[in-house]
Amino acid sequence: MTTIAAVKKNGYAVIAADSLTMWGNMKESSTHIANFSKIVKVGANYLAFTGSSAFQLVVRHWLADNKRSPKFESVDTIFDAWLTFHSQLKDRYFIRELDDERDPFESSRMNILIANPYGIFIVGVLRTVTEYKTFTALGSGCDFAIGAMQAVYGDRSKSASDVAKIGIQVAAEFDDGTGLPMESYRIKLK
Repeated sequence: MTTIAAVKKNGYAVIAADSLTMWGNMKESSTHIANFSKIVKVGANYLAFTGSSAFQLVVRHWLADNKRSPKFESVDTIFDAWLTFHSQLKDRYFIRELDDERDPFESSRMNILIANPYGIFIVGVLRTVTEYKTFTALGSGCDFAIGAMQAVYGDRSKSASDVAKIGIQVAAEFDDGTGLPMESYRIKLK
């Protein structure tokens, strides 16, 4: 359970995430967990994950071990990177291959939000890559975050950081799988 959000506004991209960790019905706050961060910095890219906390470890390990750093500059380059990554998920990281037979492709079992100088992107479980123009969110509190961000995005006095912060704060208020404090990073767009 988590909520992550990204916003593009006035020449900046911001990515933000809550810090709550859950194991079944047990909640652990960042007060108790040293590696609570849901955001990984890779070069000029920030990647945030929903789902199992193991996903972050696997992606970090794959990126550190990769001879050539994958490019996350566009929908196409991100898709190419995730095709390579998916084969590694199966062969090296032992992802379970049980899929819903109605799915057209094998699932990578994770949703990832990427913010970088080129924009904000989501990579879905079937490796669908979507680029967003203004804002988006993932996770158990995403509906609350998106609603809150929609309500304040048009306010000219609100920066990208303000909008993302409001999204995570509202999600933490109403979603039992989202908890503060939050972390966020601001990136200058190209």
